Amino acid sequence: MPELSIIIPTLNEETALPVTLASLQSLRREGVEIIVVDGGSTDKTVCCTEGLVEQLVVSSAGRAVQLNKGAQVARGKVLLFLHADTLLADRAIKKLLKQPKQPTLCWGRFKVKLDDTAIVFRIIETMMNWRSCLTGIVTGDHAMFVSKHLFEQVGGYPCIELMEDIAISKKLKKVSKPICLKETVTTSCRRWQVNGVVKTVLLMWFLRWAYFFNAEPKVLAQKYRQIRIK
Repeated sequence: MPELSIIIPTLNEETALPVTLASLQSLRREGVEIIVVDGGSTDKTVCCTEGLVEQLVVSSAGRAVQLNKGAQVARGKVLLFLHADTLLADRAIKKLLKQPKQPTLCWGRFKVKLDDTAIVFRIIETMMNWRSCLTGIVTGDHAMFVSKHLFEQVGGYPCIELMEDIAISKKLKKVSKPICLKETVTTSCRRWQVNGVVKTVLLMWFLRWAYFFNAEPKVLAQKYRQIRIK
């Protein structure tokens, strides 16, 4: 049984995924399990996984659905949910695996580093990291990790169309506070670069506040798709 399973949901990620999978091969050689859960890609995403993952799972589209399917087949004691455009440093994983083995208490995140040198992205990443530790809410950019025991205990990701990270964080917080590791993961700035920094930041804050005031995730997902990168 591997100590760690890394689960990557994909949908038309033929550009980003090969780089991410290549960066994970040293971890595979050390026994880390890599699982890609594809939501019906129409590009070459599935071909990009050949020889680079332990399992390729075919799923209906939807991040929560895909992550839950990956968790179901994962053999690792700890699950790590990774975006297709996010890079993990080996030292970050080594730090994670050195955490005390407390199955019912193990969940948390890494610090985010955005892959653009502009000062505005230093501000954005700082605010993302500060907000996450202050609120105990872990979003996908932070590469959430959770023991499989605890993940199953809380029932996995709620099958909603958006805000699934916030929803599961609320459930996990009832068990324990998240572990906020200082090691970083590097994630793409593409949504800010393509759609505009101010527009993207304002939209994401709007969506979070609307969800806080009980707006339907399905309605928020429709709004989010207006700027989603195809």
